[in-house]
Amino acid sequence: MTKNLTSGTPGIVILAFAVPLIIGNAFQQLYSLADAYIVGHIIGAAGIAEVVSTGSLQFLILGFLMGITSGASILTAQRFGAADFAGVRRSFVVSIIICVLITILLMIVSILTARPLLKLLNTPETIFEGSYVYFVIVLWGMPALLLFNLLSNVMRAVGDSKTPLYFLIVACILNIVLDYAFLLILNAGVAGAAAASVISQLVSGLLCIPAIIKKLPVLRITREDWRLDAQEFIDHIKIALPVGFQWSIIAIGAVAVSFSLNGLGYEAVAAFSIGQRIDQFAGMPLGSYGQAITTFAAQNYGARKFSRIRTGALQGGVIAVLFTILTGAVFFFAGDKVAALFFLEENETAAAASIELAHLYLKVIGCFFVLLALLYTFRQTIQGTGNALIPTVSGIIELFMRTFAALVLTTYFGYIGLCFASPLAFAGALIPLSIGMFVVFKKLRAMERLAEKAPA
Repeated sequence: MTKNLTSGTPGIVILAFAVPLIIGNAFQQLYSLADAYIVGHIIGAAGIAEVVSTGSLQFLILGFLMGITSGASILTAQRFGAADFAGVRRSFVVSIIICVLITILLMIVSILTARPLLKLLNTPETIFEGSYVYFVIVLWGMPALLLFNLLSNVMRAVGDSKTPLYFLIVACILNIVLDYAFLLILNAGVAGAAAASVISQLVSGLLCIPAIIKKLPVLRITREDWRLDAQEFIDHIKIALPVGFQWSIIAIGAVAVSFSLNGLGYEAVAAFSIGQRIDQFAGMPLGSYGQAITTFAAQNYGARKFSRIRTGALQGGVIAVLFTILTGAVFFFAGDKVAALFFLEENETAAAASIELAHLYLKVIGCFFVLLALLYTFRQTIQGTGNALIPTVSGIIELFMRTFAALVLTTYFGYIGLCFASPLAFAGALIPLSIGMFVVFKKLRAMERLAEKAPA
């Protein structure tokens, strides 16, 4: 069922829309956490390293694809807010065409270059083959990833954040069941963990198709909707590509981090990667909240309710900041307890060292976690108004700061220097985003005054 976000108290509307997104993305994060947990308990720390060592490359490649689907849906949300339902369907068609073509190209190139990329990443020889197998299987699963992300994003654009949640829950349960089946019964190793994730993603995507047909008539495509002009593609590409590149720019910094991390040994790889998984899982509500803010801003921008966008950003930002203060405290004081859950024996020498290093990472992140709340609030509000340039600039600065920490601070300070990569990236990205929020708010006020002066 569609939902219009252009009425009601902005903060409450955003939070209500975000709750299913938060729960859904929590289950999506459980894909990777379940892999790490199950592999860690069945294979051990080396198995964890094989599964997580390609995380930055996956983010680089798959993140671009996810960014494209997210960016394209912004125009869909704007048209829905403007009650242009024919435009909504045309936007859906254009998104399908653009995303399918990009997926085919990206999958071919990434599979052919997978081994050189892992070597460039300085992947340790002891885990290289396992990492390669896991990585390639995930790449073959890109169509499954596209199917769910494209359909779920367009469903959220028209206000349905609950239906994708149900399918993510099913997929997560299926992923855990398949993980144990492939690893314990079939003894398939990390290849089984990768296959379980791909199959689960495919199921969640396939479930979206009948749901759209039955529940969302505004998205039922007709033959007339395929009659498109070049301007439709230009309008979508102008937003979708910068958002996709923004995700990839951030991911390049993560690749630089992985390059330096892999030179610190597999204990550090396991520790840092588990710390990142915990960090990403805890930060996931912020990402979900950001998605809600984007849809809220886009729908209200289309409906020309500009003051609601400003109010929503302010109220949403306060909620996000309070969340990160609480989460940061948990990281700092109890991060070691959380990290210990991912290792077979806490008193095993390698596991104990990895847990200690993981807690160090979480302590550093916890002290600066509030910056991430501001980053998501600012960036997603700006994107919702159709401005992709400022978030892209912030992504470039974020890349520079993360790479600086990875290549320079790690050289002089080792593991602790690498732990500051994310806090420095957050701080750097906030500089253009803060300026951008000021510019966007000023523009919204001007548009609001024009709308008030316009004849009814």
